[in-house]
Amino acid sequence: MSERRYRDAYGIPHLRADDHVSLAFAQGRVTALDRAWQIEVERHRSQGTSASFLGAEAVAWDYFARRARLDDTARRCHAALDPATAQWMGRYVDGVNATLAVGAARAPEFSATGLRPGRWQPWTPLGVWLSHHVLFAGFGTKLWRDHVARRLGPQATGLFAADSHVTSGSNGWLLSAERTAAGAALIAGDPHRFIEAPGIYQQIRLACPEYDVLGFAVPGVPGIPHFGHAGGVAWAITNAMADYQDGYAERLRRQGDRVEAYGPEGWRPAHRHVETIEVTGADAVEVEVIETERGPLVSGGPDDDPAVTLSLRYPPRVLGELGFGVLPALLRARTVGDVDAALDGWVEPVNVVLAADTAGGLLHRVAGRVPRRHPDNALRMVPGWAADHTWQGWHPMPKTPVDQVAVMANDRGIAAALGVEFAPPYRADRIRELLDTAGDWRSEQLAAVHADTYLAAAAPLLELLAAPDGLGPAAVGLRERLLAWDRRMATDSVDAASFADLRAAVTRRLAAHPAFAALTEPSAHPEVFRPWLALLPRIGYAVVPLLHADLPGLDRAEVLREALEEVAADGDNRRWGERHRLVPWQALPDPAAPPGPQLSGDHDCVLATSSVPGVTDLCLRGPAARYVWDLAERADSRWVVPLGATGAGPHHADQLPLWVQGDLIQATCDWDRLTEEHDD
Repeated sequence: MSERRYRDAYGIPHLRADDHVSLAFAQGRVTALDRAWQIEVERHRSQGTSASFLGAEAVAWDYFARRARLDDTARRCHAALDPATAQWMGRYVDGVNATLAVGAARAPEFSATGLRPGRWQPWTPLGVWLSHHVLFAGFGTKLWRDHVARRLGPQATGLFAADSHVTSGSNGWLLSAERTAAGAALIAGDPHRFIEAPGIYQQIRLACPEYDVLGFAVPGVPGIPHFGHAGGVAWAITNAMADYQDGYAERLRRQGDRVEAYGPEGWRPAHRHVETIEVTGADAVEVEVIETERGPLVSGGPDDDPAVTLSLRYPPRVLGELGFGVLPALLRARTVGDVDAALDGWVEPVNVVLAADTAGGLLHRVAGRVPRRHPDNALRMVPGWAADHTWQGWHPMPKTPVDQVAVMANDRGIAAALGVEFAPPYRADRIRELLDTAGDWRSEQLAAVHADTYLAAAAPLLELLAAPDGLGPAAVGLRERLLAWDRRMATDSVDAASFADLRAAVTRRLAAHPAFAALTEPSAHPEVFRPWLALLPRIGYAVVPLLHADLPGLDRAEVLREALEEVAADGDNRRWGERHRLVPWQALPDPAAPPGPQLSGDHDCVLATSSVPGVTDLCLRGPAARYVWDLAERADSRWVVPLGATGAGPHHADQLPLWVQGDLIQATCDWDRLTEEHDD
């Protein structure tokens, strides 16, 4: 048999091979065949070479990737792999290289940019993983707090915190056998990320004599790291919102061609070299790469103020490990004990994990590495020359028993001791409320939980609408309509759109308040960090806390009155879905592309289709996949992605209508119902 490739009706690949390493080769082959453009973009991004074919707009990322030393970190982590994992990953890379040219011939983006498929190195999958996750933790938020503290004073940093504006994360829930109709556990959820075209998650099945696992892979990375069903055991994750990255203010000085950094033991040599970013259609850009004993410099340099000269310390760079030995161990897992033991080796990102097996085993834990250090490290940038800010080992990862139901939605919970800011509790509370409506759940019923559009987060703002007086008739009518609204962010709802308009109008007025004027000044940090330092989104996600804040000159009732009058006068009667449309990120966007499909949901709904209040109603991030893992019968499991299984061809977007409607595809597990595919 060696290796065989099958497809279901949606083009999802099901792979069989004689052994574990041959299966890795087959996974690399099908990934290069289906996602050639996507994985080549990610390879170049991990190396800091994407501007060579994407142009000047990609320079900011390449500049960061070079300075953060992503490729070098990937090489270090690869060198630390055990021989068996290195061999397995090497065969995946061999499969990519064997088929990349064929896949590239099917992807029009290669000819559009003049890009020729390159050659993957043994460490490339680790670099791809780092590229996806290096800014997944708290570094950007610490930059924001530092920005606020320097311009408004340390007391102002809490204005934007308190579990009020976090929009990244995921939903996940586990129902034990006692709560299901079939008498076996169900695990379901949806990871929330930027929606990309092609998608970040690749539906796949990997089968050999050792295991048979159905789940989501990350294109360019072997195995099934985050969401998988192995028949006897299944697992899923969400972002733990843990704080495991630090930023250090650095004092640097030049000594000829060398650079020295001032640390706890005085002046010490820093690593320094210069790289060149090639930019298609523009001049090349030189990058000075500097690394101190804390970590690589990602902002500023020897000639800049220490306030903007910052190094990034993150676990894979410190340890020389990503935890990729976990990936083959997960594939071989038979019980939750196996999953638990495997995840002890995980490093980054830090995740909350749910798992269940057919013997009744249940698991709810955190996996990853979170350093022990001074509490201030978790709040802001700290001085690199102060000894009390060094890392002092690692926190143990929490576990908790499962009492029939477990929910993970990035809120304070099992990981509370490991982080600073978490998602507000609206999604988690709503999921629990929905799950409590029945005690005999079936897999096909859980799509209704995924698709729930109730916006409990609207209540705090709506409760403030009683305060304004002196409203005109139209504004009074708007207020009455919003107070009677069912609080569902449905595509056909005019009231949902009016609420979004009100929220945006309040956001803009708060952003114009003199108290925040200093935060509008341009930052000296590199361009890649600007999304974290933008004022309007920060206010948009923290409207209610800011309305309650003690800001000199803030008349809350006047802000609400003006916002109500503005929205009422505008008279926009469009439905929410007409404005809340999907806009997937593309490395090579098509300016002539029509508007995306209309979407229900909002960032604090279970259906977390996120826009940016005060900036745009368009959806930039949301459920990058949905799944229901059925432990009673794997063939009753369900899944869907926003676009499709492939980057081009008939299956590049054939799941989109199902995803928009909240439907799921039943997993095909019978090999006889699949179509074998042969190489041309």
